[in-house]
Amino acid sequence: MTELAMNEDTAMQYIVVKIGSEQYGINIASVDNIIRMQKITRVPTAQFYFKGVLNLRGVIVPVMSIHQRMELEESEITDKSRVVILRIEENGLLGIIVDEVSEVVTLTRDEIDPPNRDSRSTKDSFINGIGKNGGRLISLFDISTIVDQEETA
Repeated sequence: MTELAMNEDTAMQYIVVKIGSEQYGINIASVDNIIRMQKITRVPTAQFYFKGVLNLRGVIVPVMSIHQRMELEESEITDKSRVVILRIEENGLLGIIVDEVSEVVTLTRDEIDPPNRDSRSTKDSFINGIGKNGGRLISLFDISTIVDQEETA
């Protein structure tokens, strides 16, 4: 929630990704790299939402299906699909598969509203704000909850 505690004149940049039919923002400070889909090696004992690992310039990076993590229907991998490599402080790097990366937007504090916490949807628990940009709404990911949240099943 530190992103929402910024000064009035401070702006944050977000990479806008498409997951299913919705748009989500990832704080650019958390992004290490964006790569095209490549061979992912399966790890048999991993949680169901981990697709496996990939080799990124000699570094082994675990890759997660953000669709499965958010309990959404899995999308088909296309030529627009990407792996967004995130820098996670305690855990190193983590890749998440998204349907498309579209742009970078800059949002000020007054363009970000707190999320609606009345929802019981799993995907809503990964959101820490709603950005308003040019007449559209962008759900802003709380990366730490995607990585740290305990399984409830």
